[in-house]
Amino acid sequence: MSEVKIIQVTTEKQLSDFIKFPMNLYKNNQNYVPSLIKDEKSIWNKENPALAYSEAKQFLAYKDDEIVGRIAVMINHKEAQELGIEKVRFGWLDFIDDEAVSKALIDTAIAYAKEKNIKKIEGPMGFTNLDKAGMLTFGFDRLATMIGIYNFNYYPKHLEKLGLVKEKEWVEFEIMFPDVLPDKVEKFSQLIAEKYQLKTIKFNSKEEILPLVEPMFKLLDETYKNLSTYTPITDEQILHYKEKYFGFIDKDYIICITDKDDKLISFAITMPSYSRALQKANGSLLPFGWYHLLNAGRKNERANFYLIGIHPDYQRRGVTAIIFKEIWKTFKKKGVKFLETNPELEENKNIQLLWQDYNPVNHKRRRTYALEF
Repeated sequence: MSEVKIIQVTTEKQLSDFIKFPMNLYKNNQNYVPSLIKDEKSIWNKENPALAYSEAKQFLAYKDDEIVGRIAVMINHKEAQELGIEKVRFGWLDFIDDEAVSKALIDTAIAYAKEKNIKKIEGPMGFTNLDKAGMLTFGFDRLATMIGIYNFNYYPKHLEKLGLVKEKEWVEFEIMFPDVLPDKVEKFSQLIAEKYQLKTIKFNSKEEILPLVEPMFKLLDETYKNLSTYTPITDEQILHYKEKYFGFIDKDYIICITDKDDKLISFAITMPSYSRALQKANGSLLPFGWYHLLNAGRKNERANFYLIGIHPDYQRRGVTAIIFKEIWKTFKKKGVKFLETNPELEENKNIQLLWQDYNPVNHKRRRTYALEF
């Protein structure tokens, strides 16, 4: 039986192989959605602000001189300093259906943790709360999104056999939007807006959104600060995510709500589904990737829910009715029929309340796995 060799990524060629491995592994899978190669490269260089307070290594697994797996290991020192959580995060985990390969990769994460005198590993996850996280455990037959990890159904079986156990669970929902806005939503949203003197901002151009980007991220901090694993977003991260995702954003898909003093109290960002377009692009904007993405933004019956923030003072006060009404108006105009939510921590009931009246279908689940030693 051939030996599995683990090699640390140290060259540009190896990094390219690391990034492209899943594209080869899933090349015949209709539900896998590749990332843009340039975006993946930016994760591992100075463009990534998380590297200012983190350390990371990437590894490739070889068998008979062929790449058969990959893994990245990370330590977020900010997490340790601010939350007192010491662990090695692992992510970018992909492997063929061979238990020797998955064991070699997880053993690499364990060895790295022991080298750093850390007694826990957890993954798959990225550097921060806004990175992709969670191994798919249900919904393997559903199309992935640009903000969710896709994996074969044998992945969780391998990790569980290696002794890793569930750490966190995420749920995702699909909602079919009604042709007619329910009368109770129309009336209730108007009542809430009048009661709290709330206003919905209309944008005439993408440039008008820019002054609100920082307040949106600060509102995210307020929304999620009580979740056990949340760490505040830095100014450098705000700039990074603005540059990374602003090009994908359509002004009509952004909803901002202010109070009587024009202070932002809630926002929601949805996007047309770029999944099929990214499949056609196959990792590159050239020569025609940009065209497929442009078309997906113009006409699309599916949309993805990306981010939502609601100030704690307005949670459970019906603001979600205003958000849903505004989303419905946009989707009606754009021809969108289906909305898929972002992965939501199972414990985050406040966000899940947003969908409870609209017949959500829990079509995907994912989790991180952990091991203590």
